[in-house]
Amino acid sequence: MSILMAASALDAQGYVSNRAPLTESRFIELPIGAVKAEGWLRQQLVLQKDGLTGHLDELYPNVVGSRNAWLGGDGDAWERGPYWIDGLLPLAYLLDDQGLKDKAQVWVEAILGSQQEDGYFGPATDRGPEPGLQRNNSHDWWPKMVALKIVKQYYMATGDERVIPFLDRYFRYQLAHLPETPLDHWTFWGAQRGGDNLEIVYWLYNITGEKYLLELGELIHRQSTPWTDMFLDGSTLYTQNSIHCVNLGQGFKEPVVYWQQSGEQKQLDAVRNAGKVIRKTIGLPTGLWAGDELINFGDPTRGSELCTAVEMMFSLEEMLRITGDLHWAEWLERIAYNALPTQADDRYETRQYFQQTNQIECSRNTSRNFSTPHSDTDQVFGLLNGYPCCTTNMHQGWPKFTQNLWYATDDAGLAALVYAPSRVTAMVAGGIEACVTEETFYPFNENIRFTVSFPDRKVKSAYFPIRFRIPAWCVGAELKVNGERVGDPCGAGDLVTVRRTWAKGDVVTLDLPMSVECSRWFDSSAVIERGPLVYALRMNETWTRKQTAASEKVRYGDWYYEVTSDSPWNFCLSGKTLKSVAENCTVIRNDVDASLYPWTLENAPLSIRIPARPMLDWKAYRGSVGQVQYFTQQGGDLGAEQTIELIPYGCTTLRIAEFPVRQ
Repeated sequence: MSILMAASALDAQGYVSNRAPLTESRFIELPIGAVKAEGWLRQQLVLQKDGLTGHLDELYPNVVGSRNAWLGGDGDAWERGPYWIDGLLPLAYLLDDQGLKDKAQVWVEAILGSQQEDGYFGPATDRGPEPGLQRNNSHDWWPKMVALKIVKQYYMATGDERVIPFLDRYFRYQLAHLPETPLDHWTFWGAQRGGDNLEIVYWLYNITGEKYLLELGELIHRQSTPWTDMFLDGSTLYTQNSIHCVNLGQGFKEPVVYWQQSGEQKQLDAVRNAGKVIRKTIGLPTGLWAGDELINFGDPTRGSELCTAVEMMFSLEEMLRITGDLHWAEWLERIAYNALPTQADDRYETRQYFQQTNQIECSRNTSRNFSTPHSDTDQVFGLLNGYPCCTTNMHQGWPKFTQNLWYATDDAGLAALVYAPSRVTAMVAGGIEACVTEETFYPFNENIRFTVSFPDRKVKSAYFPIRFRIPAWCVGAELKVNGERVGDPCGAGDLVTVRRTWAKGDVVTLDLPMSVECSRWFDSSAVIERGPLVYALRMNETWTRKQTAASEKVRYGDWYYEVTSDSPWNFCLSGKTLKSVAENCTVIRNDVDASLYPWTLENAPLSIRIPARPMLDWKAYRGSVGQVQYFTQQGGDLGAEQTIELIPYGCTTLRIAEFPVRQ
């Protein structure tokens, strides 16, 4: 049967779902462009367009410009070019921006046009070293996995008929060559990140039904790092320096992706167990883990790499869609609404390689306690500081998050599993186009308003379900349709389904009360949370632009920013305060313009005022906060109690988020 003639596994709305023998899809991807960002989230995407994402070819031409080997040049032949387009392409279609589409199309045409008769595609020539470029290992399986994600997204946005035969030829090439040159033949990255490859194999199988793809899926799984066994055992996550931090984020989804074919409960158990172990060992309150390249116990002075944030977000998005397990939605929001906003500057023109949860300065310091230092540039803000992978990979975070706010369901409806201001237009009820507009200032506010409409004026109503996630942290959630409460009170962690005949103008309101809570982390430090947000000490920030030494420009760029503060930071909280933290603090809604971008120090929409005392013996050490175990356990001088101000972690650059506790 011709690939183009093969019938897709389509649901009643025409969306691709899993075909047998893969497990049945609970939630189904919508075409790129079906979900549009609104409000502050659209501001975020526009910042990307106007900043690094939209102009990286001008700012980093030596690597992602015309010399790039993916474009037929003699330059960089590895991951960095495809990384950029993996975020640029969905951004272009989410914003419906022709200029960005044109930039992405150049790369799409180069990728599709590079395919050889045997199915191989991409760079095929290894070249000698050149400073700042990766010109060898052109045949490595790993960078091609990023390109596969690009062409899948391109097909989801455009339906270009060239994509399906292109993928079919390449996967037949993989099936023929992987036995002799396995995923880790050229580098170990391919085996560590094989889940990215596997995900596209299953996607193509759902479209074509070609049985060889299931054989290929088994082969890729066998050659991938055995994440299932590692997660079930858990000991690797207890071992410092055992795993590369980004590989853990990318590999996290592999057991769940493969579960679609295996159907074995152990894959689902493995990732759940890994999450529990991470929380007790390497975990950070932002949803990430201590991983300044290699994983470490979750000390708030250890770094967390930006690539880890965007890759773990993508893994969680895939896991949520495949399993319907709402735990992954909770984790996704925690990363997106805490770690992600603060690791780029407010104009999306610079980025930080390693982020600390307790971060009192961003400076060049050779003695900072990172496992893989890069000439002390890891913590400053710039274009290439630390390592350039994050410069090109960071762009996928917000666009893919936007794409995964809404899903189609297997019963011809819609599901809102992650919350942000947005609008979805999708087919429901067996082929009727419906639109739901989500108005909210979440995650800062508790209230969400959904309004139903139908683009076709002839359609007045349609019967279909809409599902709404009730966050696990929320007690007393209330769901109303046109002002009338629906059913019983909504339980924390529930998925509430409203089945009805929806008419144009119907309004659903979802109230998600947020209370101030305290969680405990490294060395029993206290973290203040409210809803999905972590709160951190507000500190003054001074940004100073500095020039890079001439000998470093190729690797680290021409300039960077250091960030310093004159604010005191060495505060501790009392055990007495934390026993009834909600009663001992005050939540302030700041008078800021809601049309302004909220993830900044100046525009922070909320703050929490809480009593604290200076811990006078707690000093800076090697550019970071010093250890505090001795002073919390054995004593140490304390200053007079005062009120400190906490703001959302994502609004800060300098901060204390994990506070020592004194009784």
